Amino acid sequence: LMYAAREELIITTPYFVPDESMLGALCASARRGVDTTIVFPARNVSWIVGAASRSYYAALLEAGAQIFEYEGGLLHAKSLTLDGEVTLIGSANMDRRSFELNYENNILLYDPELTTTVRRRQESYIASSKPIRIETVHAWQWHENLKNNAVAMLGPVL
Repeated sequence: LMYAAREELIITTPYFVPDESMLGALCASARRGVDTTIVFPARNVSWIVGAASRSYYAALLEAGAQIFEYEGGLLHAKSLTLDGEVTLIGSANMDRRSFELNYENNILLYDPELTTTVRRRQESYIASSKPIRIETVHAWQWHENLKNNAVAMLGPVL
């Protein structure tokens, strides 16, 4: 018997200021049925980056992604697990500065055993997080949305 592998993408990142192609790829992943989960810190080291990150929540949630905000302290992990087999870890954040300006590095590993270990850590972050629902985002005050979207316009330099 052959079983279909479960498609699953879990990302943990403190800084999320994606360019259009990265945001589009994550939304497309969720739309095509990949369980797409992103864990952000509830309290970011930079309120500016936190506000910019939140400006993307509605698009991600409407595409079908799940968002969690970690409340168990400072979350600075940069990890990605894919389909229980692939892990990406390193110093690069999910923002233009990390990819285009800074000399940050990640390593991509095909190692199901390591991926299981990293996935368990990601699950511990999710267990200490609150889920963010689309209804919550739609209920944000207009001035909160204005702040988040205004800050996000600075995305290329954040």
